[in-house]
Amino acid sequence: MEQKLQYIVDKISELNIQINEKQAEQFFRYYELLVEWNGFMNLTGITDFEEVVCKHFVDSLSIISTKDMSTVDNLIDIGTGAGFPGLPLKIAFPNVKVTLLDSLNKRIQFLNHVIEETGLTDIETIHGRAEDFAKPGQKREQYDLCVSRAVANLASLSEYCLPYVKIGGEFISYKSGEIEEELSDAKGAVFLLGGRLEECSTFTLPGTDIHRSLVKIVKVNGCPKKYPRKSGLPTKSPLH
Repeated sequence: MEQKLQYIVDKISELNIQINEKQAEQFFRYYELLVEWNGFMNLTGITDFEEVVCKHFVDSLSIISTKDMSTVDNLIDIGTGAGFPGLPLKIAFPNVKVTLLDSLNKRIQFLNHVIEETGLTDIETIHGRAEDFAKPGQKREQYDLCVSRAVANLASLSEYCLPYVKIGGEFISYKSGEIEEELSDAKGAVFLLGGRLEECSTFTLPGTDIHRSLVKIVKVNGCPKKYPRKSGLPTKSPLH
């Protein structure tokens, strides 16, 4: 147990993030619950302890290479799945208010259990589709930062995510593999949605051979009310 806690601390410190013993314990409890619940529902294909730390926890926190988290008051994680990247960000940066949104209620139940077991506060879960909660009167344009590690093309993700971001805030998408073509294809959509492609930082995840990209989009104008379009359309027919 002590060795595992130290491993978590050491791996996260490679990102120049220092966590205390309580935070390390929260990460470890999260890992235990992830493996336990993965036995009866599909949360992750990765269950080895060291792999979870590197490919889920450290990966989620790698955002600090492009974003100073001390400037973030609140964030929303769209299509959070098993809680990545939003839950690790909450554990590492407890002062940030976090919203986790996912369309599958079983995953929300898992996340609620992790939150209860780790004693996290100022964190909420939402069961629903991104299109529905981005409407006026819901969560539209309420967040400094929107993050997503969801597997969808950037044009579709931008339509799901940018409506949640305040003007002056940012949407950061976690991407892997070659993304030049995807970036090019998404430029029109990003512009239509009130965003501007700011930067794309590419790196290798510490201790792995996994290539990662973080795409930062700044919200410069209000998002037209007709976006996001109704359920499923952003994926079936991405904006150009």
